[in-house]
Amino acid sequence: MTFHYLESADDPRVADYTQLTDVHLRKLREPEEGMYIAESSRVLRRALAAGHRPRSFFLAEKWLADLDDVFRAYPDVPAYIGKAALLEEITGFHLHRGAMAAMHRPAPVPLPELLATAKRAAAPEDIVDHTNARYSQTPHRSRIAILEDLTDHTNVGAVFRSAAAIGVDAVLVTPQCADPLYRRSIRVSMGTVFQVPWTRIDPWPAGIEQLKEGGYFVAGMSLGEGAITLDDLVAQDHQNLVLVFGTEGDGLKPDTDRLLDARVTIPMMNGVDSLNVAASSAVAFYATR
Repeated sequence: MTFHYLESADDPRVADYTQLTDVHLRKLREPEEGMYIAESSRVLRRALAAGHRPRSFFLAEKWLADLDDVFRAYPDVPAYIGKAALLEEITGFHLHRGAMAAMHRPAPVPLPELLATAKRAAAPEDIVDHTNARYSQTPHRSRIAILEDLTDHTNVGAVFRSAAAIGVDAVLVTPQCADPLYRRSIRVSMGTVFQVPWTRIDPWPAGIEQLKEGGYFVAGMSLGEGAITLDDLVAQDHQNLVLVFGTEGDGLKPDTDRLLDARVTIPMMNGVDSLNVAASSAVAFYATR
């Protein structure tokens, strides 16, 4: 593999990495160029394991040995190497988590295809009972999370990490929701945004009807009138369940609320009215596992 050693922060070959702390710039460039940034050796390895294609690598020389297997697997992908001070000048922050990679953004998965994938993941598995020489089935519940217009990339990443850890089959994000492949979302999720199948659901909230037609019970996490408790929802024992989480401040939109099969709340104590959306999602995922 050919390594390119950087001498100047103005090197046009590393334009993908220039001043990554500029939020406006990233929003303008990433969708147009069809790319995202995987930050840290662990995250970029998870991106590669998910089948995503690298555009380039960007790292300090001390990380070369640690990523030798990656470079051997992608001999035609350029790797740009520089001293710590130069890399910090290029990115706008101290690079201390190993390497970074500019990755080709994968094509969005059509919603019907994602739902089919979620159902396959949730299909019962045949298990041989050697004692009685017969087959038995262990049921697996299909669960999907929907993130409605979340604006905080940290919360989006945290929800994905919980979804991966607790076995949610897919995540849907609404058209106005923050990008799961934004650098901070990826970093907070520890790269689990590459492990949990996801796509945008559009139109919204009309797309809820497609989920219902697919056999899903749609429950919105809400403080609205007539809400049942999370324990009550679990007791109903829905085989295919969608959990909808609203914005950090206002919660679910009225148009969304009208299409729900149920409003669900997590009972609070000590005068606390609600949890942060990332925390509430973790509680709901665990309760409905």
